Parts: sequence; structure tokens; C-alpha cells
Amino acid sequence: MEHLFKAWPGFIKSVKAASHVLILADYDGTLTQIVGRPEDAVLSAGVRQKLQALAGKSGISAGVISGRSLKELKSLVAIEGIYYSGNHGMEIEGPGLKYVNSQAEAARITMQEMAAQLAEALENIDGVIIQEKGLSVSVHYRLVKPEKEDDVTGAVKRITAPHVDKGEISVYPMKKVWEIRPQVDWNKGKAVEFIGREIKAKLKASRLLTIYLGDDTTDEDAFKVLHRPDGWSIFVGSEKASSSAAYYLNSVVEVEEFLDRLIKLK
Repeated sequence: MEHLFKAWPGFIKSVKAASHVLILADYDGTLTQIVGRPEDAVLSAGVRQKLQALAGKSGISAGVISGRSLKELKSLVAIEGIYYSGNHGMEIEGPGLKYVNSQAEAARITMQEMAAQLAEALENIDGVIIQEKGLSVSVHYRLVKPEKEDDVTGAVKRITAPHVDKGEISVYPMKKVWEIRPQVDWNKGKAVEFIGREIKAKLKASRLLTIYLGDDTTDEDAFKVLHRPDGWSIFVGSEKASSSAAYYLNSVVEVEEFLDRLIKLK
């Protein structure tokens, strides 16, 4: 990967050549710092102001794609006129757009039951936080004592195994989080492509430039569908050889700087 700011002249050319720019970003670890409790990941005033400024420009569309539920994501970001995609792309809302993956919706009861079983199995382990997000479930263990982490992993695998074996769900290890999702052919990459197609058709844009920023495993699906000259994939964190992203920024601080630079470009 190349640091994005070192590739800035090429990035400027791509932005200038595009008839419209779509910028999409993950939330946790990309627009906000990773924190112990999900509810403490608050969008800074500076980042919110810059996203609002980008959304207000005629040549740019902006959005946030997250593993959080759509309802929670909209509450946290609270910016009008942008695209929101929750549950790793399985639900999407934006200007003139509303989508829920039908297969994921059919698994809603299974997800609720899974969350209840996990809550019961893990109730005696301090620091575990279980998020039942409608279409998926997250088990956070960042606050769990190191010697208890294997207990969390064991419980998650034991409870999910029957459903995994039946091909009903998939389980993903992330940054001190286990993500449990319906096994459907849909992910952040599909969501990025879907939003891009809708915008391109709506605006009759001859050339849409799509930019995606993310920091975790599920963001790789988005990185894989974006290639120059019409796509820029940006990993947030120190350079990671195993990522499919072509570029990287070191931190959330650099993401804010990038947003500021983009405002001045377009």
C-alpha cells in the first residue's frame, strides 16, 4: 500500500476528472477512535462538520457504512442528506433510496434468539457487551479480562455452531468483537456498488469516482470492488500488507485531514 498523501497528485487528477464523487466510510475505527464501549464512540465536532460540508457540495455524495444497526448509525452521525448503511450493508437509506436485504430480514428472529442465548451463556463474564442489531449480533469483549477471552470465544462458537453447520449464519472475528450475521450474498462491497449504481443512474453521471475508507475485516469486501481510475480504497491504520486496499492513512486524525483536503478540492 501507498500512503494516500504521497499519492495526492494522482488523487487530485481523479477527483478533477470525475463528474461526481461518492465518498463512503466505516464508522468505528475510521471516523471515530476504537473505544471499550460501543456507545462511547462519539463523532467529533470536526469530523461531523466536514462530512456536512462534503454532503452540501453539488459534486459530492457522502455516506457511512457500519456494522451497527441503521437506526443507531443514523442517531450517532445525525447528518441530513447523506447515505447510511447499517449491519454491514444489509440495510441502506439515503436520498431517494431505501433497501433491506430480504434474506437477512428473514433471519431476524434467528438473530434475536442467538442474542438471548449468548446473553445467558456469557452473563457471568464481566465486560462482555452484546449488541442485538436486528439483522446481526455483535459480541464485544474488549473490556473482558485476558484470561476470560477464551471463555467468550468458546461460548460464541458453541452457540453458533449448529447454525453455521446448517449454512444459516456466518461468524467473523474482528477487533475484540465477534460478528454474527445471516449467511447471505451481501456485504459492504455489494452495498458500495449498489449505492454507486443508484447515484450514477439518478444523476446520469458519466464518470462516478467512489472513495471508501475502512479499518477492519468487513471493509475488505469494499476495498476489493474498488480499483483505479474510478475507485480509491483506503485502509485506516498503519500499513497492512494483507489488506486489499491500495492506499492507507495512519489514523482517524489523518482521516479528518483527508476530509478537509477533499472539501477544498471539489
